[in-house]
Amino acid sequence: MDTVQLKQQLKQQIIEFLNLTSIKPEDIRDDQPLFGEDEGLGLDSIDSLELIVLLNREYGIVIRDPKEGRKVLVDINTMIDYIVKNRTK
Repeated sequence: MDTVQLKQQLKQQIIEFLNLTSIKPEDIRDDQPLFGEDEGLGLDSIDSLELIVLLNREYGIVIRDPKEGRKVLVDINTMIDYIVKNRTK
């Protein structure tokens, strides 16, 4: 799977896992912050836990350190880079 397909898949998974029914994958920019109300998707700390579960379940990635999680869950680009380097599934 190439990076473009992986980004599309990740966006769809985020929408499904977080039940973001009013958002479509094409509505999420690759460099759009996931957290924050200004330009971000407006996700919160509960959503970050869900995203960590998503990474574990779908890609075999385990994030135990909250500092590492904050570095990974910035935007789609950052998550994809991390997935490509660390996935086990």
